[in-house]
Amino acid sequence: VQLQASGGGLVQAGGSLRLSCTASVRTSSRFIMGWFRQAPGKEREFVSAYKWDGGYTYYADSVKGRFTIARDNAKNTVYLQMNNLKSEDTAVYYCAADSRLISSSIRYAIHYDYWGQGTLVTVSS
Repeated sequence: VQLQASGGGLVQAGGSLRLSCTASVRTSSRFIMGWFRQAPGKEREFVSAYKWDGGYTYYADSVKGRFTIARDNAKNTVYLQMNNLKSEDTAVYYCAADSRLISSSIRYAIHYDYWGQGTLVTVSS
């Protein structure tokens, strides 16, 4: 499975960006696609995830209420709409996918088998 991420850029604080992640294969009902981010000097952290089976969504507390994850089944794509961006959201954002995760593993990068290239999001204050 190959993942293609896009949509990063430079935005002012309070602005919005939408990230996209497209999978090279048809997504099955067991598919989970997620977003992680890594700021300079920090560890990679969970941002959000979408579980195809049931359409469950997951968010880190730091982005809840500001970010929304959604899917386009026909395009094998998941989107991350990021609103009210803050300087602390500045990071390289990575999309990830797996088809064997259990719910308790979704927030942990180590459990994902497939990763896209990162896309840089820079929020200026």
